Amino acid sequence: MVESVAETPFPDALGADDAPGPHPLLEPVLGFLGVWRGRGRGGYPTLDGDFAYAQEVSFLHDGRPFLRYEARAWLLDGDGAPLRPAARESGWWRLQPDGRVEALVTQPTGITEILVGHAGEGAVDLSTHSVALTPTAKDVTATRRRYSLADGDGDTFTFVHDLAAVGQPLQHHLSATLRRAVGQSTPPTSSWNSSVQ
Repeated sequence: MVESVAETPFPDALGADDAPGPHPLLEPVLGFLGVWRGRGRGGYPTLDGDFAYAQEVSFLHDGRPFLRYEARAWLLDGDGAPLRPAARESGWWRLQPDGRVEALVTQPTGITEILVGHAGEGAVDLSTHSVALTPTAKDVTATRRRYSLADGDGDTFTFVHDLAAVGQPLQHHLSATLRRAVGQSTPPTSSWNSSVQ
């Protein structure tokens, strides 16, 4: 007979003050903990035109030196009403000494990215280290993702995503502004909460 387990004894935390306490290597990204929602615009030369979208992004931790990352988006019509689901991805941000970040991001469209970059001064800048594609995935060769906390706010961040795909060079693809929906702002006790523009 198999015994069931009611719930995990090691829950994820949405804030820096939640249990479990964050690992010290997470200090440069503590301001991103929580659930964020907002709107953005996107476009690419291979698409019929620009588009509006809404997005929800979450960053959680379990006391170890990495963040669990999840994002989902949906297209909006001209009046801001939801049209249909769009991009979705999940992964991990692995924090290293001196604010270095190694990120793994997987999409249900058959694309897995490994990105490397740096976190500090209220921003995270990640660029492609490698991309793995399933046999039916579209050809993506590189991306760059930038996340920046608004200066002095702590409850707003901007996201910019550049993309090189289907024969196109690396160029702007998405940008959004998101507000904190769940979680808490961490008091400005260190340099990570000031924005880099």
